Amino acid sequence: MPLSTTQKQQIITEFQTVQGDTGSPEVQIALLSKRIERLADHLKAHAHDVHSRRGLLSMLAKRRRLINFLKKVDELRVSEILKRIGLKD
Repeated sequence: MPLSTTQKQQIITEFQTVQGDTGSPEVQIALLSKRIERLADHLKAHAHDVHSRRGLLSMLAKRRRLINFLKKVDELRVSEILKRIGLKD
């Protein structure tokens, strides 16, 4: 489930660390979280969609790897991003 350009831009401006930042771990985690949320809603309605479930699992793994990387760099940033997104550690 791709995000629209306006949704992406809104998430990027909300989570960017400096002006013009689109690739920081915070932005990537926020974008993945929104895509995961939308795909989870899709899978509630379409429980037998195995291909989308596989994509969901890969997105979850990628988000977990980004969080682990950020935890190695700076734990304060991790706790802040998890609170803002609504995830628990």
